[in-house]
Amino acid sequence: MSEFTVLANTRIDEHDVSAAVISKLTWKLVPFLFLLYMVAYLDRINVGFAALQMRGQLHFNDRVYGLGAGIFFAGYFFFQIPSNLAVQRLGARRWISLLMVIWGLISASTMFVTTPRSFYIFRFLLGAAEAGFFPGLILYVKDWFPIRLRGRTVARFMAAGPLAGVIGGPFSGVLLSFNGHAGLAGWQWLFLLEGMPAVIMGILVLNYLSDRPEDTPWLTLTEKQWLRSTLDSEKTLAHHTAFKTSSAPFTSGPIWLLAFVVFGASTCTSGITLWLPTLIHSRSAAGNFAVGVLAAIPFLAAVVGMTAVALHSDSTGERRWHVTIAGLSGAAALAAVSYLTSFTGTMIAITIAVVCAYAIFGPFWALASTLVEGSAAATGVALINSVGNLGGFFGPYAIGLVRNSTGSFRGGFLAIAITLVLSAVIVPFIRGVPRSSRGNSPEKLI
Repeated sequence: MSEFTVLANTRIDEHDVSAAVISKLTWKLVPFLFLLYMVAYLDRINVGFAALQMRGQLHFNDRVYGLGAGIFFAGYFFFQIPSNLAVQRLGARRWISLLMVIWGLISASTMFVTTPRSFYIFRFLLGAAEAGFFPGLILYVKDWFPIRLRGRTVARFMAAGPLAGVIGGPFSGVLLSFNGHAGLAGWQWLFLLEGMPAVIMGILVLNYLSDRPEDTPWLTLTEKQWLRSTLDSEKTLAHHTAFKTSSAPFTSGPIWLLAFVVFGASTCTSGITLWLPTLIHSRSAAGNFAVGVLAAIPFLAAVVGMTAVALHSDSTGERRWHVTIAGLSGAAALAAVSYLTSFTGTMIAITIAVVCAYAIFGPFWALASTLVEGSAAATGVALINSVGNLGGFFGPYAIGLVRNSTGSFRGGFLAIAITLVLSAVIVPFIRGVPRSSRGNSPEKLI
């Protein structure tokens, strides 16, 4: 007789056990996932601050920079599904650890860029190395957290993205001031010193994370039994909605529509993030450090905003309209940025746009993660994220291409605003995905 069978026959206070498990999951896992995502996001966006120096020193125009900044997501796209399948085969702990070490070394090696071609290669390789990381985290949350907790959990660790902008902006500004030290440019110091944390955190993953709830030392046997029972019952109730083979998501209309929602949100977040330092510099007289501090403001607001939206989504059980309203509001703010000329107005509008774009992700991934189960889980999540994150290529490149031709941000920002509108309005009409997830039950299908 197994220890779980013995526990199943033992009368326990389910409320006390569930409260204890939720508390432990929140405090043991979420802060660590938060740190991992912050490191990943910093290595993704630090090129925006490096561009303040490297574009002039390496003679990169707006088109070259926009293409290089966005080509990260081409590598991300081509390698995400194979990488995410490897997560299921090898286990999240070992695979995420390996990925972080590799991309940390690639990020640091970007200091050796000398030509547009080498810039493109390093950015592509960085995207390829990071490809399986975020989908792996989504699957990890799916395997550890009951449905009713997923919106806030995803939002809490994804808040590290905008917070990376809060911390990374001023820190990158300081590193740029190292220009000329030890024969290196400031942007080279930036890539070198901001790439190393990924290597360190990758090593720590092996010692901190467990592959399954059953393997963790900080849950009691009773808590493990309750968590496994809860997760298994949710999978059973959702079984009729699950894809039965790993290839099924490729022919699913709802999956492709969900991918387009991510495309619009990523177009916005990446386009703004990678061009924000240049936008601030062009509309103010601020130096590099001041640009870094000012660039932190929208991301600090986004940390608060995306967490509040996710908590409200979890408490009401509603996902779709949280995504739609946030998307439309962000698009309106982007349109305002396109026509504003004052620096203060620009900062207010860009802050609203950043908050709204990031607020999409918590309720969205809580919604999307309930659709795929079993052999399709890795493929479905990876497909949504890989295709969706092509917006991370489109956004920066579109802004750079238009600005290189017109000298203005207007056309590029309007383009990503239109994309965000299209993504937002399709969410209420996606069929075959659950509508709400109040309490312990999976979301009711429409």
